Amino acid sequence: MRIISGYARGRKLKSPPTTDKAIRPTSDRAREALFSILGRRIPGSVTLDLFAGTGAFGLEALSRGARSACFVDFFPQALTLIRHNIQVCMDAFTHHQTSAQNQQSVTGGDGEVVMAPTTLLVKHDLRRGLPHFPETTPFAAGFDLIFLDPPYSQGLALATLQTLAGCGLLQPHSLVVVEERAKETLPSQVGALTLTDRRSYGEAGFWFYQPSTDQCSP
Repeated sequence: MRIISGYARGRKLKSPPTTDKAIRPTSDRAREALFSILGRRIPGSVTLDLFAGTGAFGLEALSRGARSACFVDFFPQALTLIRHNIQVCMDAFTHHQTSAQNQQSVTGGDGEVVMAPTTLLVKHDLRRGLPHFPETTPFAAGFDLIFLDPPYSQGLALATLQTLAGCGLLQPHSLVVVEERAKETLPSQVGALTLTDRRSYGEAGFWFYQPSTDQCSP
């Protein structure tokens, strides 16, 4: 498993042993197709990676220019993987910035200071609802892009969507991307969220939801 594009392109992410079925990483092929669809939504975005597993969704977004990413999971192995993979991405960012600054020095260009992206890892059981984001974090105002990738066929995708639809974390332009087994069915409307697109890549299905009103319920 690897980062597909951006400043961390090609960096390998640590994944669980193939014998461990508790964490199910999305294939590189499916992730690449998804991010091709997301395109210009990513640069500068504030992202949320729920049931983060390895953190691959949020880290791919960071590599492609997201401003910040919050990763939420509960299981110890997932938290260990995410911590490791965040460091991989941050190391790639530092290397990228150093290389860019060196190149600017050689060519006589002015070095542009680019702030490192903000990351936050939250241990939280999403079966009990969403975590609280303190006002001191950049995530309290809501998210531009939310990835939701729970274990397949356990009803967690719909339950979490229902919670998101009634929270204060959505902006009018927010996009929620749900991964579930392709043969599953998710509703066209979940509270304030409306299904706008659906794609399938092998076993993986992606559902795209956006707020249908200017505000989501408090």
